[in-house]
Amino acid sequence: MIEMRNIKKSFGSNDVIKDVSFTLKNGEICALLGENGAGKSTLMNILGGIHQMDSGAILVNGKELAFHTPKQSQQAGIAFIHQELNLINDLPIYENMFLGRELKTKRGSLDLERMLQETEKIFKKMNVNLDPAMMVRDLDASYKQIVEICRAMMTNASFIIMDEPTTSLTDQEIERVFKMMKTLSEHDVGIIFISHKLNEVMQVCDRYIVLRDGNLVAEGNVHEVNTNDLARFMVGHDVRTEPLNREKQIGREILRVEGLSNSRFFRDISFSVKEGEIVGFTGLLGDGRSELFQSIFGAEDITTGKIYLNEKEVKITSTQQAIKEGIAYVPRNRKENAIIKDMDIIENASIVTWPAFSKKGTINRQKHMEMFAEQRKALRIKMGELTDSITSLSGGNQQKVILAKWLAAKPKLLILDNPTQGVDVGAKEDIYDIILKLAEENIAIIVLSSEANEIIRICDRALVMYHGVIQGEVAGEEMNEHEMMRLATGGQRASDKGGIDRNDTKSG
Repeated sequence: MIEMRNIKKSFGSNDVIKDVSFTLKNGEICALLGENGAGKSTLMNILGGIHQMDSGAILVNGKELAFHTPKQSQQAGIAFIHQELNLINDLPIYENMFLGRELKTKRGSLDLERMLQETEKIFKKMNVNLDPAMMVRDLDASYKQIVEICRAMMTNASFIIMDEPTTSLTDQEIERVFKMMKTLSEHDVGIIFISHKLNEVMQVCDRYIVLRDGNLVAEGNVHEVNTNDLARFMVGHDVRTEPLNREKQIGREILRVEGLSNSRFFRDISFSVKEGEIVGFTGLLGDGRSELFQSIFGAEDITTGKIYLNEKEVKITSTQQAIKEGIAYVPRNRKENAIIKDMDIIENASIVTWPAFSKKGTINRQKHMEMFAEQRKALRIKMGELTDSITSLSGGNQQKVILAKWLAAKPKLLILDNPTQGVDVGAKEDIYDIILKLAEENIAIIVLSSEANEIIRICDRALVMYHGVIQGEVAGEEMNEHEMMRLATGGQRASDKGGIDRNDTKSG
């Protein structure tokens, strides 16, 4: 058992953790919940030896311990799997498994054969079907998570902290990680699961604890609550779950594509989107929706087909051209494809419009600051100084800065790929409100999302993709989770079973 008793931690005058106590038993999967900035990371960094508490006690199996370094925490049987995985793509799996604690021969050289054998042993124990000699770069995101978990098990970890392990994973990959977590639980490993995805908490966790403003505000058994209860504990009030109905004012056509194909990812795609409309695209792993819109944005090739903007045919060959044509694209993986970690907040917020507000190669920084001040107010971005690192912000506020960056370009078409990925329930509601407000300003909006509830809540209609084609369109009462899953798995709409082929769907 791990016990954290009366933990307090402040940074200057900011009290981040205020007298928090909780326990974790072997074999238990416990969700650690809270909005960004609630104190979750600080509490776990104390347990992981990264930060030191101001007061309180940590007990492992009844023995009080002090963790001044991450190594001391690891020696006590605690492993911390961070959201940003610590793997080297250019090394095989078995060498990654022993990073920092490589096995050596008597002559001092790397004992590659023994490291390979030890990796095979732990994979067999954990029922993992992977070739240890495979290069890490060839693994999908879920298997990289599983390699990190197995590496933790090789250190004889009794407890594992998992910081948002499913943020960048597809549904199929998430199932794989959950299966691994259940296996760990069966081996008496305790898991602290940090996540903003409350449906996942209900699916995989035994217990929950909730932090709000550095205080422990709720804890209990998962089977005694629902997602609405957990959301209310996190934000301190009821969170809306109903579709966000609005008065639609649909204008002229902004985008139309006809017979668009890419030899690898999608084929014969036709649809249109109008001013003030919010159109969803959804499906399952490998449906091709991200690649489709990357192609429309000029980042992927188009084999055949036509693109029309404002009813005029265009050939988009680069992202710079797409921006000039009035298209903005918020990519799905914020940390890898949207923010630039080595830049500050204002630089991240203005980079798209540097060419527009520069003269003879000199950027008009004052103009950018004035524009961002307006965006900051409109988007309710919580931040410190403009020159603070973008990584100093919570996930939700980073996402708002990314939105500000693209809105500064005054787009006519805004493409949002998983817009609420990795943000808490409060920030998610803020982003939904922003999307609705942008639609009212006559921007055509496309939302790509794997979350059926997200599509249902904010979209006017949705196109469901299956293996690179549009399988069908749903709207109104038909836009429900059951109908979308039917189409996403290759079926027809219930109302189409009279023989209409939805593979040829043209919408708008």
